[in-house]
Amino acid sequence: MSNKKKIVVLSGAGISAESGLRTFRDSDGLWEGYNVYEVATPSGWAANMPLVLDFYNMRRRDVANAKPNAAHTGLAELENFFDVTIITQNIDDLHERGGSTDVLHLHGEIFKMCSERNKNITYEIKGDIKPGDLAPDGAQLRPFIVWFEEEVPLLTEAAAIVAGADIFVVIGTSLQVYPAASLIHYAPKHAKKFIIDKKIPAIPSNLEIETIEAPASEGVSLLAKKLMYLL
Repeated sequence: MSNKKKIVVLSGAGISAESGLRTFRDSDGLWEGYNVYEVATPSGWAANMPLVLDFYNMRRRDVANAKPNAAHTGLAELENFFDVTIITQNIDDLHERGGSTDVLHLHGEIFKMCSERNKNITYEIKGDIKPGDLAPDGAQLRPFIVWFEEEVPLLTEAAAIVAGADIFVVIGTSLQVYPAASLIHYAPKHAKKFIIDKKIPAIPSNLEIETIEAPASEGVSLLAKKLMYLL
């Protein structure tokens, strides 16, 4: 059994922004110029499946061309001193490519696909998914993404991980996307808590959280220095 302290990180789009990936939803309700409800809901899929496939094919290419930034690699380096689990709302693989070894993707993964009938079996995809590309069960293949209006199947597992944290860190998320935002309430009262963001979001008044107002890469560097005092 490791005697390392347990760090649980909840990361959002802000941590990948410095790698050139746009945040999930801008203030105007658009994502890369698209209405998110047209490309990230079951009803959008039903109404215009080719549009949804094109949108995620572009996202897949964007992620493939992006590189991990100092925030991703900085979190991976913490594994030298702590037991670190990343719970990410992001569909990119930059945490893994940055070196993190324990990553849970709440909202799916851009390099995976599944049958529109069965999301329990996934297949790797590096290129494009096209209309007419079928899963072994005969149904159309779709991106392995948890869309708005769909359940988040890994939420219970994520909550259990957060409940075991000695240190809980929130990075690059507005804490406005539910149910992922609710995870902060599962952190133990005794756990040391941090939030890193360029603009610190509203924090529940009953939670004692140390804030680091900075871009993710700078914030993770500052966090690492603070954590060394907790060893």
